[in-house]
Amino acid sequence: MPLTPSPKRTAASWITGSEEDWPQIADFGPSSLSAHARLLFLPDPEGTWQSEADAPDLPSALSGNDRLRLALKVLSRHTTTPELAYFCLWDGWGTPIPDTASLVRVPHRTYHLFEGALTDLGDWGTPSDEDPPLPAFIWPADRTWCIAKDVDQHWAGIGASEAALEDLRAIPELDIVKADPTQPQPFYV
Repeated sequence: MPLTPSPKRTAASWITGSEEDWPQIADFGPSSLSAHARLLFLPDPEGTWQSEADAPDLPSALSGNDRLRLALKVLSRHTTTPELAYFCLWDGWGTPIPDTASLVRVPHRTYHLFEGALTDLGDWGTPSDEDPPLPAFIWPADRTWCIAKDVDQHWAGIGASEAALEDLRAIPELDIVKADPTQPQPFYV
């Protein structure tokens, strides 16, 4: 089922109203969550100044959306609201979006707000033969966890309980590494 453009701008207030630095919000979501990790879409660079074009593939052949779907399947067990979640899509992707989607902003980025079940990931309601763009933020209505994926990163940051992160690390198809959002993270040039 397609995600629904959401008029509930206040649903994103824990992200848009945060006093935290932009990299914390864009890379990991709110720091109020107790533990953090990174879901890798590519291996971390082997050295400074390595280009993403020179990155090896991860052992799992899953696409970015498939990795997120698998992570959401695990995280759905760590929320009381798997049927009501929020998704922010960066407005820079150029995806046609209905006018009813609220725009939400953090410094340096603007997003279209959608809502739906966690299983609706990637169905932006527009037909396409391509893999849909990854959302910038995903969180359940009860705010028990948050996934943040800035456009420039080769990973998605996850803020959740330690138990939720342990469950994610137990899935062999996912490359989950612990992270401290207050420290610089690996990046490609």
